[in-house]
Amino acid sequence: MGNESVAAVRVSAARAANHRWKVLGVGFAANASFSAAFSGIPTTAVFLRSGYHLGNDGLGLVLGMLGLGIAVSELPWGLLTDRWGDRRVLLLGLLSTAAALAGLALFVVPSGAHVPGVVTLALGLLLVGLLGGSVNGSSGRAVMAWFREGERGLAMSIRQTAVPAGGGLGALILPALASRFGFASAYTVLALACATTAVFAWCWLHEPSHAEANDAGTVRSAAAAAAGAHAAAAPVRVSPLRDIGIWRVALGAGALCVPQLAVVTFGTVFLHDFSRAGVLTISVTMAAVQTGAAIARVWSGAWTDRHGNRRAYMRTCSVLTAVLFVALALVTGLAGTHHAAMTAVFALMVVLGGISASAWHGVAFTELATLAGTSRAGTALAIGNTCVFLSLFLTPLAIPLLLSVGSWPTVWAVASVCALIALPVFPRTALTSKRVAPRACDAA
Repeated sequence: MGNESVAAVRVSAARAANHRWKVLGVGFAANASFSAAFSGIPTTAVFLRSGYHLGNDGLGLVLGMLGLGIAVSELPWGLLTDRWGDRRVLLLGLLSTAAALAGLALFVVPSGAHVPGVVTLALGLLLVGLLGGSVNGSSGRAVMAWFREGERGLAMSIRQTAVPAGGGLGALILPALASRFGFASAYTVLALACATTAVFAWCWLHEPSHAEANDAGTVRSAAAAAAGAHAAAAPVRVSPLRDIGIWRVALGAGALCVPQLAVVTFGTVFLHDFSRAGVLTISVTMAAVQTGAAIARVWSGAWTDRHGNRRAYMRTCSVLTAVLFVALALVTGLAGTHHAAMTAVFALMVVLGGISASAWHGVAFTELATLAGTSRAGTALAIGNTCVFLSLFLTPLAIPLLLSVGSWPTVWAVASVCALIALPVFPRTALTSKRVAPRACDAA
């Protein structure tokens, strides 16, 4: 009987350990589906501009609305995730986002002489952002609950890899769909992706029970569980909203996102208008940015897990990104205007700068979740995403203004400065905070 019990425990442990990868898969798919929208739609910027009869100012407005919607909704969704749990919020967010995208496909697309106004398109994309903001915090909290410290950097980086992976797929598919079949097809594909992911979330996503948490490796021992039960009688950690360490990481992430988002939102316009690149070159370049960023995020998560140097890594990315973008500004300035002969050079520099400006995401969000603890990870991740997507709102609004008063070298120089601003904001070492011993589910 004893042997049978041991065998049953081992089977249960194996199932729980395997299930955490399904949870990570759901988190990856959810982020990829939504990223294909908020990173993929901007890659259709040239066709948005012509199809909806927009100027650069109008283009910046509609693209910025996606970021504004996410930024405004991230914190409420994060607080709701910590209260309701990952499953409910992620299902609600994916299904409602799919419905909003379907609405765009049905009612907000150019058709013959009918061209939706800039306000209608902007409000539609704002709604997509408001609803899709639920995906980031809920999927991140689910991953944190199933993985332990020493594995979370890799797991969260894999989840964050979904952002450039989804954006890369969007960059390859959406411009072709928009140019050949119209924007209804592009919005429909995005809606189907979100709805399909919701099915997998319904099947696989749930919060781990105490036994599953032990089996999956998120708790080391019964002693840790006892310590967590004792700590549960008192406030476990200071609220993420009042934690200066969390805010510093979040604000640094927001600043470092500016060069990344400059590439994502207006990289296609730069390549098309400045270097006269064709649709194929633009699509391949933007897909290379997202693919390279995905690989860099996985590598950086594993690297920082092994070396325990998340803060140092984020600071290094800040410096490297600043150097790459100031180099792009110099090369663009020396080349003059509309320099088609330098297309390959510009494309390569955009790829390198875009990858450097994206590689740190998983590391930063792991740091945020670790600082807050699993029970409050939804709020901490929401704070980080709020800062990130405020940058997504402001960056495409600022670029047309910079172009009107300066030129493309000015845009890339400002992006370099923003990357450098993140350097003193990211903390060098752990900041003291009013924390007590973490819960068992946070122990590593």
